[in-house]
Amino acid sequence: MSDLAMDVRGLTKRYGERVVVDHVDLQVRAGTICGFLGPNGSGKTTTIRMLCGLLKPDEGEGTCLGLDIIRDASRIKRQAGYMTQRFGWYEDLSIRENLDFVARLFEVPDREAVVDDALKDLGLVERQGQLAGQLSGGWKQRLALAACLIHDPKLLLLDEPTAGVDPKARREFWDHIQRLAHDKKMTVLVSTHYMDEAQRCDDLVYIAYGHVLARGNEREVLKQAGVENGNLEDAFVALIGRAQDNFA
Repeated sequence: MSDLAMDVRGLTKRYGERVVVDHVDLQVRAGTICGFLGPNGSGKTTTIRMLCGLLKPDEGEGTCLGLDIIRDASRIKRQAGYMTQRFGWYEDLSIRENLDFVARLFEVPDREAVVDDALKDLGLVERQGQLAGQLSGGWKQRLALAACLIHDPKLLLLDEPTAGVDPKARREFWDHIQRLAHDKKMTVLVSTHYMDEAQRCDDLVYIAYGHVLARGNEREVLKQAGVENGNLEDAFVALIGRAQDNFA
């Protein structure tokens, strides 16, 4: 379907005899926020890395941004922004120096102006000379997001981006993500453990033991979990319990 930013089928990754991602099908509509939920070790990070071309699947096929996930992995990388679980930028460089470095990597035209805009958009102007290693978790999060956006990607992949961040910073982060998706039509796939964040997503995908357990909007997920009168946390508990019976 032309309105899908991601459309993959049978995505599988093994490490030795261990199957980390087991024939996952995943479709994400362009310009929407898709929440990727599941316990630690469920396969979320591995799936995200396969989608953005950092890992090669052992099985499976499909497209990301209209590009083949196997043949066009290098092209997908240039059109996607990936924010990892752990802060990965240079702590002995300033905020501005880090952003300038990323802009150089992506060969961004008019680099200085682009960095200026990124600093303004994420509220980093007054701190631009501060070393990244001196930042709190919330400010590191802003820097990491700015770095992901510096090359104007079409797709944003966020791997538990608000873990360990205070509630105020989480709210501000999500306000910005929703503006990107709904105003700029950027597609966002975000993994999270927070149910209040899941409620801000357009669609949800639950995964455990490398298998997709449920997918759809909040109402559809509750129905698939058998907790129509419950909430997303109830759905999470029910789906994980079912997965333990089937896959553990």
